[in-house]
Amino acid sequence: MYTQSFSVQDQAEGKPAGLKAVPLSEAEQVLNNRFEATIDADGKIEPRDWMPDAYRKTLVRQISQHAHSEIVGMLPEGNWISRAPSLKRKAILIAKVQDEGGHGLYLYSAAETLGTSRDQMLAALHSGKAKYSSIFNYPTLNWADVGVIGWLVDGAAIMNQIPLCRCSYGPYARAMIRVCKEESFHQRQGYEALLVMMRGNDEQKAMVQDAVNRWWWKCLAMFGPPDSDSPHSAQGMRWGIKRISNDDLRQKFIDATVPQAQVLGVSLPDPELKWNEARGHWDHGQIDWDEFWATVNGNGPCNKERLATRVKAHNDGQWVRDAALAHARKQQQRTLKEAA
Repeated sequence: MYTQSFSVQDQAEGKPAGLKAVPLSEAEQVLNNRFEATIDADGKIEPRDWMPDAYRKTLVRQISQHAHSEIVGMLPEGNWISRAPSLKRKAILIAKVQDEGGHGLYLYSAAETLGTSRDQMLAALHSGKAKYSSIFNYPTLNWADVGVIGWLVDGAAIMNQIPLCRCSYGPYARAMIRVCKEESFHQRQGYEALLVMMRGNDEQKAMVQDAVNRWWWKCLAMFGPPDSDSPHSAQGMRWGIKRISNDDLRQKFIDATVPQAQVLGVSLPDPELKWNEARGHWDHGQIDWDEFWATVNGNGPCNKERLATRVKAHNDGQWVRDAALAHARKQQQRTLKEAA
């Protein structure tokens, strides 16, 4: 669902650190040459293929952060399931939150093919070591927020994720094909919900405009820091993990969203937003990167609440996992007994 965190290192101090190069043995150099040839040919790296440690670590961090974002992303919208304004909206929101849970499971499974366990990934999330998208550390104050998340947040996610369908790592690329199809539904349902509200009374229209004002800049930050401050971007693009730079994705999102806002009848909260005929793009103002990094580092409005909720849910579900394991052991023993 949300990919801003891909540019964020799993460390408490915040900004990403550079990857350290490790000298390769002669045999590893041969394997590395084969790996590079596959990348150059725009081929796919599969789980049993040799890959550089830095490539593997980058993928584990990126895919696990993506999975964490999907799981944590269920929380701000899940809060509104019981308060949806109609049965139709309730059913749509339940389906959407369920999709996000499924996306997390796809992605954890993809990360496991790289040799890391789900328990390790969840432990990193629950301890605060692993990051997830900072967009989820803001509150959903009213129903319009749910629609804006669908339109803007999921719209930004789609812009980020479609290129991942061509990621060089096979399991990740294949998982993203289904994820992107479902994200398209999420974006459309959010926009349609806002269209309905904008045909309503003045109070409903004001709610939509207020939600857009609060979420717009946070959505632009989802694409990650400027390319000049994103040291992993060049290597990620060289490896075919990342296909389009942060700034280019952000520009594509703005160019696509401005006409949608005009149809919707809302204004985007950027006085510097204007069409640049020479560039063929919309110019925009400066993002508050201090707020971005503060939120990434655990100081956002809902960081502590989101993490505490996830830890509690995990702990409360321990009995289910224990029961499933006990049942699996019982079935295995029965199978062995019958085979004897």
